[in-house]
Amino acid sequence: MDKKDLRIVYMGTPDFAVESLKALVEGGYNIVGVITMPDKPMGRHGSVLQASPVKQYAESVGLPLLQPEKLKDEQFLEALRAWNADLQIVVAFRMLPEVVWNMPRLGTFNLHASLLPQYRGAAPINWAVINGDAETGVTTFFLKHEIDTGMIIRQKHLPIADTDDVGIVHDRLMDLGAGLVTETVDLILKGEVETVPQEQFYKDEKDLRPAPKIFKETCRIDWKRPMNTIYNFIRGLSPYPAAWAELASDDENQKRQTVKIYQTEKREAAHSFAIGSIHTDGKNYIDVAVEGGFLRILSLQLAGKKRMSAHDFLNGFKQISLFHME
Repeated sequence: MDKKDLRIVYMGTPDFAVESLKALVEGGYNIVGVITMPDKPMGRHGSVLQASPVKQYAESVGLPLLQPEKLKDEQFLEALRAWNADLQIVVAFRMLPEVVWNMPRLGTFNLHASLLPQYRGAAPINWAVINGDAETGVTTFFLKHEIDTGMIIRQKHLPIADTDDVGIVHDRLMDLGAGLVTETVDLILKGEVETVPQEQFYKDEKDLRPAPKIFKETCRIDWKRPMNTIYNFIRGLSPYPAAWAELASDDENQKRQTVKIYQTEKREAAHSFAIGSIHTDGKNYIDVAVEGGFLRILSLQLAGKKRMSAHDFLNGFKQISLFHME
């Protein structure tokens, strides 16, 4: 079958999903429709509707679009059936009911931002960096009932440097994933798909690392943990959603302040300072005492302010020495 004859429906929402859709469109594949999330209310009173990045791109190239509230809604299912897809591709969307993923004759495959079966779940890129992994990757697999458990089609690997934050890894995986999506479609077109069950990659489910959704409380820094653990935690949440801590003071006149921390540097040293104590020259550096040394904060943001360097922060926050990190 020629790629122009293969009818593809594409499902996705964020920026991560745009790159794969773009690769398919620019590669001359036949995208008969796109499904994305409904527009989100934005602004103080929810008066402005924000279209998803996938919707914005789909509209810019004139692709038909559906934005269902509910994926089991009969009107939506009728519209989806009318597209008569041979294949559905899912990238960073939501859980599909069987009535949707089982519809096309060639099935539905998903692009997942990890080397499955590791990091099944909503935040695989963050958790790979938080856990200090030296490698991650992308996987295409056919959907089945349990989330992220289907038969693996293809994988591509990506090294993670010790200085990479999740933003850097996200963008590299986005590009790598777009190539894997078109590669997977080509395999399906040629009838050369050889799938592998995920169970072949592990002996015991206890060996699998999960990738659960990240909430605000998940992002709080525990300064009592080892230096390397905190360092990886911060870069695994940077730039989004960002690790945070509280600046606290023994001076009752000083209010606690929430601070997001985006970038740090490890400085190994023996010391007897209190964990979380702040050491600074008041001009250029902010060091926080941790187990095994200090974490030097390079980039941070006070609540209600913009992100800034330690130098700029110290220019406007002269009373830093009255505080410690909690």
